[in-house]
Amino acid sequence: MQLSTVKLNSKAPLFSAPQKRSTSFSNAVFLKCYNRKGGVVASLSTTPSIVSEQQPPIKDLFQERVGQLSQVSGVLGCQWGDEGKGKLVDILAGHCDVVARCQGGANAGHTIYNDEGKKFALHLVPSGILNEETLCVIGNGVVVHLPGLFKEIDGLESNGVSCKGRILVSDRAHLLFDFHQVVDGLRESELAKSFIGTTKRGIGPCYSSKMIRNGIRVSDLRHMDTFPQKLDLLLSEAAARFKGFNYSPDMLREEVDRYKRFAERLEPFIADTVHVVNDFIGQKKKILVEGGQATMLDIDFGTYPFVTSSSPSAGGICTGLGIAPRVLGDLIGVVKAYTTRVGSGPFPTEILGKGGDLLRFAGKEFGTVEYEVLPGWQSNISSIRNYGELPLAAWRYVERIEELVGIPIHYIGIGPGRDAIIMK
Repeated sequence: MQLSTVKLNSKAPLFSAPQKRSTSFSNAVFLKCYNRKGGVVASLSTTPSIVSEQQPPIKDLFQERVGQLSQVSGVLGCQWGDEGKGKLVDILAGHCDVVARCQGGANAGHTIYNDEGKKFALHLVPSGILNEETLCVIGNGVVVHLPGLFKEIDGLESNGVSCKGRILVSDRAHLLFDFHQVVDGLRESELAKSFIGTTKRGIGPCYSSKMIRNGIRVSDLRHMDTFPQKLDLLLSEAAARFKGFNYSPDMLREEVDRYKRFAERLEPFIADTVHVVNDFIGQKKKILVEGGQATMLDIDFGTYPFVTSSSPSAGGICTGLGIAPRVLGDLIGVVKAYTTRVGSGPFPTEILGKGGDLLRFAGKEFGTVEYEVLPGWQSNISSIRNYGELPLAAWRYVERIEELVGIPIHYIGIGPGRDAIIMK
């Protein structure tokens, strides 16, 4: 119901509904203020809306927000992955000097879009690569599959994204070989009905090689005189452990020749990233850490054993980059409205079959504490860039989540595009 429209002094302060609202909207009256022909028009309405008549460009808003972030900050998934971390990192990276990966491998897929809407699917290269001024670091905690890395670099270069001098790979990072992927599949087959549901990209077997101290690191590519013996040990152990893995001297020769070529190509990218990152910290450079997977897949804190083999939570940043905990500041957790996960593993709300029915009937677990049902909305919000223009139901949804988790929400994704994001 429109109540009134009055003209106010254009030099007077503007008023709008505050971001934090504790009152019920059902009986609220809202004041809208906006410019019109040199003056300010105010109207009272029962429909909530905050009209930003001259909202700054999204890039300027992010510049201001990033300026408020700590020198070293991180973007982490808070569920089971695929929350949209890559998109946020891509946007924030334009205002950071360095974007770094600290753990995981090619099992962490991030999809990002450039300004022309071109889609890039990245697994190893940090999502900051689309920003020309950003240096991308693959830290010591990452396991690197060189064929996959070079494929990503070739794809970026063929689409006009320069990678020369913009990607550094830690000399301490472990190499993930094709046989690790084969072994990953064989182990899943052995587990039969108890399989973990891995991505079969060899991440677990590679970390296993690292933990039992017979893994091969990037720095070993600089010593091809001892490389064949180390690779022979790895392949021999795999053949002894798995009946389905066939190993021969020809395989060793082919792999050694292949990695000699890889070593030559990778050499310009290799660096002591621990020294580089800490040197940047000393220079007060802005560093953004891009987490792979998510907290609920953490080897220690996730839904074990249906987890990954690294630490995608905050602790993995320090060990995976070689930085002190005291320099790590703000952490941005990313969630999505509809939770999914790759492979097997339990969901807190997914107990199927007779067992689930038995628990529900025995414990009379049909209560009201498991879920809150909130009204949805049918309108298309993909073109909205101002939080105040969202439908009332969307407001209530976002702010109820804030109340439940006790953490403010700053970014709201409303589509796959690079600019399809609302700052709150």
